[in-house]
Amino acid sequence: MQQNIIYEDRTMGQSLVARFMYATYLWMGIGLFVTGVVAMLVASSPRLLSLFYANRMLLFAVMIAELGLVFYLVSHLMKMEYGKARNLFLLYAALNGISMAGLFVVYTGSTIASAFFVTAGTFGTMCIYGYITKTDLSKLGNILFMGLIGIVIASVVNMFMASSGLSKAISYIGVLLFCALTAYDTQYLKRLALSTQDEASLLKLSLYGALKLYLDFINMFLFILRIMSMGSRD
Repeated sequence: MQQNIIYEDRTMGQSLVARFMYATYLWMGIGLFVTGVVAMLVASSPRLLSLFYANRMLLFAVMIAELGLVFYLVSHLMKMEYGKARNLFLLYAALNGISMAGLFVVYTGSTIASAFFVTAGTFGTMCIYGYITKTDLSKLGNILFMGLIGIVIASVVNMFMASSGLSKAISYIGVLLFCALTAYDTQYLKRLALSTQDEASLLKLSLYGALKLYLDFINMFLFILRIMSMGSRD
């Protein structure tokens, strides 16, 4: 009897985790779709391109709004109503689409598509690894955080140095860093779901997870796009 209860509890927990991960990837995919659609709409409209990219202050305001929205979501998401959290996540994805519209001007459509599919394959592989591995990836947390800070600092420095060698090194390290972060975040979200049995909380957490994985995907994509564009110029 006791074994049956334990089995049922374990099965229920696995079912909740499966639903949580499904909702997380669903919302991440919706966020990427919104970003892509907005980016293409802005890039295909000379008026919108001129509005955002001829007016640097407006584009800068969009980027500041993105950063503010990310910090607000991360710190307040669990205190919000689900509908509000969902709408703010979609708003962030749309704002990110505006700031990424310039990619369609700088890079060819084929390069962007190739980078997207390479990113999708790499991202998916790292998600599977993070989900099924028995290795405790939480030990990498501090190392990955320091690596992220290092990438940001190096990128800022290279804005003044304009070194192609440093830019290439940052791009390759960036891909490796976000591969590791994708696996790390996937395992973290799985453990989070296993420790949370309240479905209402898991619904909100799925948006939190979607935001984390969305950011991993976008950053990995940008670094891969940069590497592929370097290869086409060589």
